[in-house]
Amino acid sequence: MKIHIGSDHAGHRLKARLVDRLTALGYDLIDCGPNTYREDGNHPSYVIEAAHRTVADPGNRGIVIGGSGNGEVIAANKVVDVYAALAWSEGTARPAREHNDADVIAPGACTHCAEMTEKPVRTFLTAQSSHDLRHTRRIDMLHAYERTGEIPTAVDGAAPQGAGSRG
Repeated sequence: MKIHIGSDHAGHRLKARLVDRLTALGYDLIDCGPNTYREDGNHPSYVIEAAHRTVADPGNRGIVIGGSGNGEVIAANKVVDVYAALAWSEGTARPAREHNDADVIAPGACTHCAEMTEKPVRTFLTAQSSHDLRHTRRIDMLHAYERTGEIPTAVDGAAPQGAGSRG
């Protein structure tokens, strides 16, 4: 499995550590940058590159790293067909794959020490989608929304009330 990885300045050190650790475990890491630390670096470029390469290379995964992981998960999810999830524990990493079929994970480099971050990342990389009907139904609803822009009807048949926009 190939792992496409990118970070911002806050995630640069953790990214280097994960590249070393995961390579030692036999994963094929593709480092999307940055290659050097720059405090004023712009993370969307590296994160979008990692996310784009992940979906262009089916069956592989992505890791995007920032201080909290929030900006990175937002940036990665702007790439069509990417499902990125913020994960800081095994309890958030496993369902990201099993229930939501996420292909990109975003741990926060400033929220936990490197040792604590490695375990959820490994959990995410080894977990598989459950293919449980209730999860696939929800994922299919998201895919339909991406294609059409129409808010999906809830399973109980009710239409969502007061759907707004970010205008």
